[in-house]
Amino acid sequence: MACFTVALGQIFFFGFVGFTAASTNKACDIYAAVGENVPLPFNYEGLTKSHTLRWTHNSTIIFARAQNRVRHGKPEDINATGSLLLKSVNLQSSGTYLASLMYANNTPATTWTGQLCVMEKVPKPRLSYSCGTNVVKLNCEVSKPEGLVFSWTHDKKILPSETRQTVSISLSNIKEGSNFFCSVENKVSKESSETVRPTCTAPMLCFKSKTVLGVLAGGAGLILILLVVIIVLCLLYRRAKTSMRLSDRVEFKKLSVHKREAEPVTEYENVHGVESWLSPSPQPSPRACYQNLDVGTDRKKIPPPALISILLGVHGKIKHFPNILVKTVCVFCVCVPT
Repeated sequence: MACFTVALGQIFFFGFVGFTAASTNKACDIYAAVGENVPLPFNYEGLTKSHTLRWTHNSTIIFARAQNRVRHGKPEDINATGSLLLKSVNLQSSGTYLASLMYANNTPATTWTGQLCVMEKVPKPRLSYSCGTNVVKLNCEVSKPEGLVFSWTHDKKILPSETRQTVSISLSNIKEGSNFFCSVENKVSKESSETVRPTCTAPMLCFKSKTVLGVLAGGAGLILILLVVIIVLCLLYRRAKTSMRLSDRVEFKKLSVHKREAEPVTEYENVHGVESWLSPSPQPSPRACYQNLDVGTDRKKIPPPALISILLGVHGKIKHFPNILVKTVCVFCVCVPT
């Protein structure tokens, strides 16, 4: 009857422990890389061979020892405090591990449970770069990047703000001979790439966007000012030209009035008379002029004042007339009698 009671107590205890382990959080308590030896800590200082110790993996017994007799596993898998040593773990070794200890009278002593996560080691990354517009683009190439943490180092200084697989660095922040390398890691391993020295060069003229906008705004303002000045100058020129035309018309009307007041002489005769005066023939003396006028009674006498008015009228129509016209008028006035 006593043996039945002890067995029933063990069944109830281990069943309760197994239920507790199954209901625990699946968050990883221990991380290990594939191929490593992993000790599962169970530190019970008063462990003796009279204690009953059992280890389970996902509710499957992997080690059991009672009354100094090992029924599952190997004696070397357990150390002096009851910790379990897992050798060369693999991905299937992940899961929930439970350790339960009972006294010699089959009463519960203590338990331990933990979640083991086995992961593959990260591969060595390869760093590549490409030159962009005022930037250099760095890419940390690695297979299966999901779940990996990336970090970047520039000239032996970690860039804390860069945690992505690809980064862009401004050329203004890169000195000649600067070097970069990237690192990838997970919970169980970390690897770094080879050091790379980008050879990208910045363009000859490299301006910030604010500077470009300022220059464009200043140029647009200057062009606007020049347009306003040109328009004002054109208006002033047109106004001055209009005033000159009006003054020319007024002067022409005045000359026409003087011409009408004088004795009527056709413009054709005036022009041809001027041309005859401009002939290269030598100028006669005043006495000869009077004699010619006396002999040629058929020629019509023209009063000097009227003739001067007519010549001035012709001179107003013919711009830039030679200065010899004035001299001819003076000579004619001397020769013609009053």
